[in-house]
Amino acid sequence: MRPELAEAISLLRRDTPEAVEQAIGLLQNTVYSFSMKVCGHPEDAEDTMQEVLYRSLSHLAKIQDPQALAVWLYTVTRNRCWRMRRKSAHGPKQTLSLDELMPDAAELGRLLADAAGTPEANVLHAEQHELLQRAVLQIPARMRIVLVLHDMEDLTTEQVAQVLDLQPGTVRVRLHRARLQVRQEMSRLLAGEAASEAQDASLQPSASPARSKRPTQRPAQCRDLFANLSDYIDGRVQPVPCEQMRNHIEACPACVAFLRDLRAAIDRCRSLQVPCDAAVAPRLRVLLTREYLRMIGLAPENVA
Repeated sequence: MRPELAEAISLLRRDTPEAVEQAIGLLQNTVYSFSMKVCGHPEDAEDTMQEVLYRSLSHLAKIQDPQALAVWLYTVTRNRCWRMRRKSAHGPKQTLSLDELMPDAAELGRLLADAAGTPEANVLHAEQHELLQRAVLQIPARMRIVLVLHDMEDLTTEQVAQVLDLQPGTVRVRLHRARLQVRQEMSRLLAGEAASEAQDASLQPSASPARSKRPTQRPAQCRDLFANLSDYIDGRVQPVPCEQMRNHIEACPACVAFLRDLRAAIDRCRSLQVPCDAAVAPRLRVLLTREYLRMIGLAPENVA
């Protein structure tokens, strides 16, 4: 769960205009950022933020538990986003199979070549935020929202299951597929950026790399590992199979390189922030703060 939600509950309990306004600001950023990651349209995200927070005011005074606030807020926001979302013209026509999400020989070669890179190479630089958001929006909606809630909004598997009314096992399966696809899309976009930069430098035409259409055939042990990598990364594999997976990874340079790249993709997702427009947030925050103070019987005159 995002720490901002726990901080917002603490601020609301103070019942002062200044604390309430600060809490509303934290909730604004949470709802807007989540909406942008799911839908990708600023206008829709602003409309969702305004409607959800207005609807939330009467509940905020009653909710004492940050965990309960997180589940309730994301459920309401999810429902609003689902009604508002626009279908992407560039989204996938169908869900990709696990084999289609495995790297082909050319990409494995790049991953192995990059294996000696510094840790700083995995950090999401400012100019890559847009690429990551584009990559996330390429994921089918039912898997995208699991990725956003779990890896970007920091909800547990059980909380995601509550928000989406799914079984925890279904959440884990969709999360793994979403992680694999965002890794694949981000790799493709970054390779395209690198090819574009090389083309600009040499002034020679260069085609952007295309997604491989043929499933990659890997050894059976690699494929079994591939299907369970998210559980391995998240520490959900039992000790004996976990040790078997670790032994295979340590003996397989290709799996080492792929695991490193998948972890980097997950870290990028966790670092993505989409703050609310500074020109929009203050006006709405003042209106929401005044309404909340009125509802709990405090004078709102001190709100700027």
